[in-house]
Amino acid sequence: MRRHWAINGRFLAQPLTGVQRYAREIVRAMDRLLARHPGIASHLDLEVLMPPDAVDDLALTAIPSRRIGRFGGHPWEQAILPASVTGGLLSLCNTGPVLAGKHIVCIHDANTRNFPQSYSPSFRALYRSLLPALARSAECIATVSHYSAGELARHQICRASKIFVASNGHEHATQWKAEHSLRTQMAAGPDTIVLLGSAAPHKNAKLVVGMANQLQAAGFKIAVAGISDPRVFKATAIAEATNVFWLGRLSDNALAALLHDSMCLAFPSFEEGFGLPPLEAMVVGCPVVASDRASLPEICGDAALYASPNNPAAWFDRFMELRVAPLARLDMIARGWARTSRYRWDTSAELYLLAMLESDGLQHDERESAIEREIIR
Repeated sequence: MRRHWAINGRFLAQPLTGVQRYAREIVRAMDRLLARHPGIASHLDLEVLMPPDAVDDLALTAIPSRRIGRFGGHPWEQAILPASVTGGLLSLCNTGPVLAGKHIVCIHDANTRNFPQSYSPSFRALYRSLLPALARSAECIATVSHYSAGELARHQICRASKIFVASNGHEHATQWKAEHSLRTQMAAGPDTIVLLGSAAPHKNAKLVVGMANQLQAAGFKIAVAGISDPRVFKATAIAEATNVFWLGRLSDNALAALLHDSMCLAFPSFEEGFGLPPLEAMVVGCPVVASDRASLPEICGDAALYASPNNPAAWFDRFMELRVAPLARLDMIARGWARTSRYRWDTSAELYLLAMLESDGLQHDERESAIEREIIR
């Protein structure tokens, strides 16, 4: 008997954020596994179902894709998609059809509960009703860290027994080719602090940007990637600081060059389900100073320096530590490279394939052998 599974391809019609990056890399990793080990897909029909406005740029070789419906968005996901699924469905970006029969959903975090001020009232209302409904109807729920798993259970979004952890990976960043743009070349340097700018309150970018004058007096520069307009932070002093470089959105290659040639990445978030940028920074050899909250200590381990997201003085001290101790900085880079090996897209893709097999009724030993027998050949 053939097994039929579809992947919810709505993410291919959405702007690229960490959630969409996750879906793209998981699907690519599954495609690699199926191409390398055809026995894994024995009796399995797997395809990506996409809305009509999707950009089909994954370049898959073993998993076909198909456009369905005449409109996109939530209506497509709740009505068109489930009507086109003949077996199981995998949804990787927080949302999916509540009425899907055999469904595995990845809920990345409980941020709308833990930091509601980062989201609009309509978005919070949607997630407050949709996520628990999905958790009840789905066969199992994936999430990206043990911290997130605990938060989903604590907020009673999902029973802990129904959750498994399939983390983000690092392999995509190993493919980045460090290539400076004119802007990143000017901003990078041994005293440059890289900040991924976001106006979302839980990202807490204003902590580092608000230190601009103090950091300037100490000889530091701040390179803000992702925001090109200082007025986002509504502070004249920030707008006038001459040591802040507002770089806007960067390509992966330009970001890799900026990180590699700067002192560190600062990641001061109050709330993160995983925190992919620190892992990406470690891949390209950039030390990380991270918040001591949420998932970040779990993900970064001993490969980062930590400070409270409420304490600018502690962040200044960490930056000074990196400047005055070059050998310690080299040790952090080595620890970062070692840390990244814990997080692999291929490993998480295998976990999804195992979850699909379990959903299809195979027992644990059968599932283990079905996947591992092929991979170790």
